[in-house]
Amino acid sequence: MLIGMMKRIILSRHMVLDAKAVIHPTATVHNIRKQRHAIRVGANTHLKGELLTFAHGGEISIGEYCYVGEQSHIWSAARISIGDRVLISHNVNIFDSLTHPVSPVERHRHYHQIITRGHPGQVDLEEAPVRIGNDAWIGCLAIVLRGVTIGEGAIVGAGSVVSNDVPPFTIVAGNPARVVRELDPDER
Repeated sequence: MLIGMMKRIILSRHMVLDAKAVIHPTATVHNIRKQRHAIRVGANTHLKGELLTFAHGGEISIGEYCYVGEQSHIWSAARISIGDRVLISHNVNIFDSLTHPVSPVERHRHYHQIITRGHPGQVDLEEAPVRIGNDAWIGCLAIVLRGVTIGEGAIVGAGSVVSNDVPPFTIVAGNPARVVRELDPDER
């Protein structure tokens, strides 16, 4: 109990954390951007995975009553917005950038700077915001890539790679993820 409270106090220095949010022992927060408001977690949200903002930018906002499962990684260099009541299963990866430059020369420079001086304050990672609507469910081992919007109530099947927008109230699956079906009115 004491360790959990200490972790909460430490993490609260690096993010805006609602008093009713629950931070589990497996949770990690790397706010490399060093701006507390860059990461926000809402009431009754349970965080078991990792949140990370890059030095040159990035914002993560997670609504109320959400769940971020163990070994899930949410990395932002632009903006990742997660609505209310969103379930992000375990081992999910969500990225709003390429995470490294495309050019091998620039990629090596980027890597070298990270290991010698830390994350750079300026780098082009072709960022594009990610938005996840209220009541969405992201299945285990799914990957959500930059620029994607996942609509309200949508379900992403386990192991899917989401590289295009997902319409509201649909189920998508596969690599690349494709619409499997629309949810029936009683499933919404």
